[in-house]
Amino acid sequence: MLATASLSSTSSPQLKVHALFPRPHRLNSLRFSVTFPGNNSNTLVPGLRISASSQAASSPTEATKVSAAVPSEMKAWVYGEYGGVDVLKLESNVSVPDVKEDQVLIKVFAAALNPVDFKRRLGKFQNTDSPLPTVPGYDVAGVVVKVGSQVKNFKEGNEVYGDIHEKALDGPKQFGSLAEYTAVEEKLLAPKPKNLDFAQAAALPLAIETAYEGLEKTGFSAGKSILVLNGAGGVGSLVIQLAKQVFGASRVAATASTGKLEFLKSLGTDLAIDYTKENFEDLPEKFDVVYDAIGQCERAVKAVKEGGSVVALTGAVTPPGFRFVVTSNGEVLKKLNPYLESGKVKPVIDPKGPFPFSQLVEAFSYLETNRAVGKVVIHPIP
Repeated sequence: MLATASLSSTSSPQLKVHALFPRPHRLNSLRFSVTFPGNNSNTLVPGLRISASSQAASSPTEATKVSAAVPSEMKAWVYGEYGGVDVLKLESNVSVPDVKEDQVLIKVFAAALNPVDFKRRLGKFQNTDSPLPTVPGYDVAGVVVKVGSQVKNFKEGNEVYGDIHEKALDGPKQFGSLAEYTAVEEKLLAPKPKNLDFAQAAALPLAIETAYEGLEKTGFSAGKSILVLNGAGGVGSLVIQLAKQVFGASRVAATASTGKLEFLKSLGTDLAIDYTKENFEDLPEKFDVVYDAIGQCERAVKAVKEGGSVVALTGAVTPPGFRFVVTSNGEVLKKLNPYLESGKVKPVIDPKGPFPFSQLVEAFSYLETNRAVGKVVIHPIP
């Protein structure tokens, strides 16, 4: 959503941070450890996986992990300063967040990473960010273990998923989804699709809401054509599917590297363009909408029909292109659940994952190579 740049950072191995975020009106001290998980290889594992819609939702062993008694402390990933992956620390004594009257407390079973996660950690929008320290994470899938007094649609034991930050860049929560528990407003959540497991569900919320809202803002409708830039990415792979299956696109084109062209076709792409061999803007064919999920708006506007629309998620915006930042909304997920449960739209999890909770640093390092296919998922979470 914002352009990235490398920022250097010096970590403080024994930094002690006092914050109000775990519990209102109470200072909580978090001591960062001095050990850092090692980085793994950033090589993309061959093969692409679209999660099968017929897979059973959640295994009985997984569901029974939820205890009736919610502990007072938990494990969570935390950073107390902006910077690279080395600022991330796994803490084991973070207070479980209190639940406001319109919130539910979720036992987190899976989470997913998005570019906004590392851009936020780099300090790209610190002027509108919540105070440090921060537990990162937007996407979540898990089980409700506690409900606020005003919650109407969820009860303890419900399996849910969602993007826990209503505004991605403007005042996101200090307490994100990369923890054993997280507190979320009811309106941001939806029932987990019955056919998806927690890892598959966690791969969806922010990306599918971004894909859907962008298509809506262009006035996309049945019979129109679309070109998706970075069609193999987390958002792009869902734009292709939604345009075809939900909005009724007459023709879908998408760009990717040579090894990902068959993957694009498996999603429903009519024209898979190898960006390493041809320039999409030089094609004689023009499109009603160009959905730029990579940051090439200056080129994208050359591929759109007169009077068409160009959505730009990142990078500089060239007229008539426009940018938007997604607003999390559980109603959108509820609207799309039938398409997910029928298998018409499928989550895409990068074959290098899911990454276990203990390997969050490796997961972030991989995401930041920009080589991921679909979503980088964190699962299981203790």
